[in-house]
Amino acid sequence: MYFKQFFDERLAQYAYLVGCQASGEAVIIDPMRDIDQYIDHAAKNNLRIVAATDTHIHADYISGLREFAERGVKVYASDEGDADWKYEWLINSEEGKYDYELMTDGDFFRVGNIKIEAWHTPGHTPEHLTFKITDGAAADEPIGLATGDFVFVGDVGRPDLLESAAGMEHVMEPSARTLYKSLEKFNEIADYVQIWPGHGAGSACGKALGAVPESTAGYEKRFNNSLKAASSEDNFVKFILEGQPEPPLYFARMKRDNKIGPAILGGLPSPKRVTAAEVAKLAQKEGVAVLDTRLEPEFMSGHIPGSLLTTLNKQFNTVAGSFVTEDEDIYLVVDENRVKEAVLDLFRIGLDRVVGYITLQDLKLYQAQGGKLDSIEVITFNDAAEKAQSGHNVLDVRKLTEHQTEGRFTGSQNIAHTRLLQHLDKVPNDKPLVVHCAAGGRSAAAGSLLKRAGYDVSVVMDSLAAFKENPAEVFEV
Repeated sequence: MYFKQFFDERLAQYAYLVGCQASGEAVIIDPMRDIDQYIDHAAKNNLRIVAATDTHIHADYISGLREFAERGVKVYASDEGDADWKYEWLINSEEGKYDYELMTDGDFFRVGNIKIEAWHTPGHTPEHLTFKITDGAAADEPIGLATGDFVFVGDVGRPDLLESAAGMEHVMEPSARTLYKSLEKFNEIADYVQIWPGHGAGSACGKALGAVPESTAGYEKRFNNSLKAASSEDNFVKFILEGQPEPPLYFARMKRDNKIGPAILGGLPSPKRVTAAEVAKLAQKEGVAVLDTRLEPEFMSGHIPGSLLTTLNKQFNTVAGSFVTEDEDIYLVVDENRVKEAVLDLFRIGLDRVVGYITLQDLKLYQAQGGKLDSIEVITFNDAAEKAQSGHNVLDVRKLTEHQTEGRFTGSQNIAHTRLLQHLDKVPNDKPLVVHCAAGGRSAAAGSLLKRAGYDVSVVMDSLAAFKENPAEVFEV
């Protein structure tokens, strides 16, 4: 059996290529939208991808399942769950357009000697499948489980996303109870069986995912805190719903797109290089988003008015996906050598309208020739305390759990930066605004969004941990 785990650092996402070397055939599990990476890797290892499948309808990235179907690869999709959680783009497609098979609990297919069996594991989502992988050339029992968002290393898939991200009402607790019942069945899995999760540390699909890329059922039963909390159903429900991070705003759109069918573009968007003056004219227009990918200090000291700080690092997808809507034309301020990288990251979360870009050199030339740049005041936590005492509004863009347990300015407002666009109307604009997080990254990004919306904003770029050692009176520890 051939086995390859693919990891996307930005989305902390794992996909799996499992192949039979005897037949030269392979299946890809939970592929991302840019599927050539899997096809190329398979070819280099004398394999051909003949099947593709998803564990569930994903919320955090655009699936590559439809891309594979468009290229004639047979796709397998869950037929579990109720009518609201079906792969509509498959079911409603023109007869004969796609080669596909819908799967329910216990169904299986083979790729050469490899058996891939569906196991219905609802809770994270109603239609969720875990795949039992058996190497038929060597064994008659599974070697591993492709668990998707069911069981992670150190955690389990959060059951609240249908409510907190997709907007469904009163489903959080019932989903948690369903997940508990699925985990009861997980306890029956042999301890030696390997666990191949759908995400690792950094994903918003759980609250305590580990950075180790795989595990075993036995190890997770002994040391996974979420599994240990399943000593009783009520105890598990309380534990698993408590402290979940606010999901990025784009998660609801991903659920919708993967359900009804992602757009087929035939390749990555190809933005044109334009002038900085053109971008400056567009930046504050409705329907346009200018994403500045530089580091925080560079942006704060000078940026095109109306542009958004979306530093091209591990948080790029999260910030861009939370600040930009799907109907906006996107222009990038980016190092020319990283244009494709930025476009690919946006493509993976369905932000396809990347129209143009300017380079960092273009921005410098624009400034040298008298082009207007804007700036945002950068302050320390001590400065923030003084401003709070003088009556400035304070916005904390950390997670709610951080705001509640790790100290806060008296009277401050809390909105996680990943949900800020949705709640801008709740942020008062009657006084100057101080924005902070724990170190400056989130507050800098949020500050750019608020600045574009017309707020008089100062951004704290300082260590909260150091400030808390000798906090001001207006800060509650």
